[in-house]
Amino acid sequence: MTGEPQELASGETSAAMRRERLLARVFVELADTLVDDFDVADFLRTLVEQCVRLMEVSAAGVVLADVQGRLRMAAASSERAGLLETLAVQTGDGPCIDCVRDGHPMRSTDLREDAARWPEFATAAAAAGFRAAEAVPMRLRGMVVGSLTLLHTEPVREDADRTALSQALADVATIGLLQQRAIVRGEVLTEQLQSALNSRVIIEQAKGVLSARSHDPDMEHAFTALRGYARGHNLRLADLSREVADGAADIDAILAHASRSRS
Repeated sequence: MTGEPQELASGETSAAMRRERLLARVFVELADTLVDDFDVADFLRTLVEQCVRLMEVSAAGVVLADVQGRLRMAAASSERAGLLETLAVQTGDGPCIDCVRDGHPMRSTDLREDAARWPEFATAAAAAGFRAAEAVPMRLRGMVVGSLTLLHTEPVREDADRTALSQALADVATIGLLQQRAIVRGEVLTEQLQSALNSRVIIEQAKGVLSARSHDPDMEHAFTALRGYARGHNLRLADLSREVADGAADIDAILAHASRSRS
C-alpha cells in the first residue's frame, strides 16, 4: 500500500506529459499551412476534431463570414453539431452568433437557464442532445472572421482553462489561414474563407451521394469514407467531393476503401 501514492503521482505526471505532447502536435499541425496542397476544408475539420479530443467536449463547430459578411456554418465534428450551428446562422440566435458580433467569448453552462437569451438555439440544442455551449471568436487583433463553438451534452461549470485553450486554438487557426493566404496564394482572407464555405457545400452534396449509394443514413460514415479516400490517394477533399457530386468519381472504390480501413 505504501507505493500507491507514488504510483498515482507517477501516472498523473505521465498523463500530463502525454497531454502536453499532444497539445504541441496540435498547435504545430494547425500552424503548418505553408504547403502547396493546403486544404481549408480538411484544416477546419481537424480544428473541430482536435477540440473534441483535447477538451473532452461532446462536439465542436466553426461559423465563418463569407465575402458579403454573412455567417455560414463551415465545419463541425458531428452531424448534430453541424445542424445546430446551421440553425443558429439561419435564425441569428445563439452563442456563436453573439460571439462574432461582440468579438468576445459567449457561454451557457446550462442552456435551459438561458432559454430566454437564446430561445431558438436552446430549443434546438435540447432536441439535438446538447445542454451547454461556449463560443470563442476567431480573430486577429480587431478583425473577427468567425467563431469556434464547444458543445456539451450535460451542464458544465465555467472553466477558465478550457476557455483559454479553445481561444488559443481558434487564434492559431485564424493565423494559419491568414498566413497561408498571404504567402501561398496572395489572396484576401475573405476569398480564402469563401473557398472554404463553397467547399463545404460540395462536401455535403458528396456525402449525400455516398450515403445514398451505401444505403447508410449516417452522414458521418459518408464523410469518413470521403476523407479517408482523399487522404489515401493524396487528393484534395474538395476536389474529390466535386467529382463525387458530378458523378465522375468511382463511388464503389471510395466505399471499398472505407470498408478496408474499418476492418
